[in-house]
Amino acid sequence: MDRKHTVFKGMVLLALLTLSFGCKEVVVNKNPKEDVEKSVEVKDSVKMRKVMKEEVPKTNLKSLDGLADTLFVRLADYSEDFVYDLRYATEYNFLKAKVYDCAECYTRVKTARALLLANKEFMDKGFKIKFFDCYRPNDVQYKMWAIVPNPQYVADPVKGSIHNKGGAVDITLVTLDGEELDMGTDFDFFGKRAYHDKLDLPKNVLDNRLLLKETMEKYGFWSIRTEWWHYNLGTASNDKVANFKWDCD
Repeated sequence: MDRKHTVFKGMVLLALLTLSFGCKEVVVNKNPKEDVEKSVEVKDSVKMRKVMKEEVPKTNLKSLDGLADTLFVRLADYSEDFVYDLRYATEYNFLKAKVYDCAECYTRVKTARALLLANKEFMDKGFKIKFFDCYRPNDVQYKMWAIVPNPQYVADPVKGSIHNKGGAVDITLVTLDGEELDMGTDFDFFGKRAYHDKLDLPKNVLDNRLLLKETMEKYGFWSIRTEWWHYNLGTASNDKVANFKWDCD
């Protein structure tokens, strides 16, 4: 009996030790809730670093402050809020020919200032300016004249146009998502449907043209009767015809 009792006590003691060590192991384990919270914190930290990285500006925009009015500048260096479809750098135009070596939109500083102000107002209303043409070197005017020597469609390069002075732009409006507003015709449509005084058009077309015209006029631009897309800066009329050319990368 004593031997059996001793063996039984030993087995009970072993069981108690095993249970005791098992309990200690459970106590040492981390709280699952704490694990979840720390996992969430790590994920949030990674997400925050990703967002901060994405918010870093891709380009450092320049300022027009202190620049001479007549200096030529590249609009994309001063704002990321414009849209470009520079047709004469492609064959998709009435000339059916590419006359620019590469697509860039340059204007004189005073024109750029006015465009930035106009575009800010457009953006407050949910739209942006989209460019079809900007400053045009006089050499390009000669190329266009050689293809279509008709003053009804192309300005005589000897006299030049306000495009050659850096004070004219051909534009339309797009939504903030990039969808073009309906202006009734495409750019460089040479017919009465493109005239500002063509009033038997759908109401939305007339409203869109009026929005473009009234806003541009507010910032010193004036339109021409036969082209809804063309705007001249009033103070650019007396500037000299230029042949400044930009570099193509």
